[in-house]
Amino acid sequence: MNPGTPENVTNNHYQTSAGGHFDPENSAPPLLQVQGLAHRYALPRTRLWGPRPQLTALEDVHLSLHAGRSLGIVGASGSGKSTLARLVMALEPPSSGRVLWAGQDPRQMGAAELRRARRHIQMVFQDPFGALDPRQRIARIVAEPLAAQGGASRAEQRRRAAEVLEQVGLATSALDQYPHEFSGGQRQRIAIARALITRPRVIVADEPVSALDVSVQAQVLNLMQQLARDFGVTYLLISHDLAVVHHLCDEVAVLHQGRIVEHGPPARLFRSPAHSYTRALVAALPLAPGAVQTHLS
Repeated sequence: MNPGTPENVTNNHYQTSAGGHFDPENSAPPLLQVQGLAHRYALPRTRLWGPRPQLTALEDVHLSLHAGRSLGIVGASGSGKSTLARLVMALEPPSSGRVLWAGQDPRQMGAAELRRARRHIQMVFQDPFGALDPRQRIARIVAEPLAAQGGASRAEQRRRAAEVLEQVGLATSALDQYPHEFSGGQRQRIAIARALITRPRVIVADEPVSALDVSVQAQVLNLMQQLARDFGVTYLLISHDLAVVHHLCDEVAVLHQGRIVEHGPPARLFRSPAHSYTRALVAALPLAPGAVQTHLS
């Protein structure tokens, strides 16, 4: 696969290996596929000459993310959610299986090709403060993914940064400020603005509201929901909280000990969970399932 036109940073097409153009919005393949994904971490040796034991973080995970159908991955701490996010973003290779971005394997791409493909899939991290460089002004932080693509002047980067800040409900005066001058909710809005600046089709959000107060959580989730409607963003939302996933996602996959144990619409999972682990997650909610949407809204 050859990269698209580098000087046109607003072009949503890149070339397939056959030389044709690929458009994530109109293409038949899912925006994201996970096929037989497994990942194991090597642990320290317990004996000098013995083999290194392994921790299985993921085992035989299969998922598909289609345009306009946001998918939530829910599970307790240690279930493999964050490992899945890193593998989906091609931040580390899986032990086996593969991830496809709109039918293409990012591990088969060259460095420049991968950089251009990343414009279509961006990430929002759990900690809104740790994800933002405290030494940089907001203008540079937000424009960083656009700058990495090349082809946009400094003036264009600043204009686009101002545009996405307004889209997430922040004033353009924020451009010249630093992360410590904002609240947690505002910092997460800045992180979302940074993810939006390349106009991606997919945003992987790893626990995007878990570090925020409940009232601020609702504001950020409502913002993400509005952005999905306005700009056609599709989310892969990773959370330990079924209520959060219920608010934003069309489908939910329950991850337990590295495996998907249940998958379906959130309303069904709340109403009649089939797996014992899903039933435990529903039972742990502080509200009755039918009250979740009202509470978060």
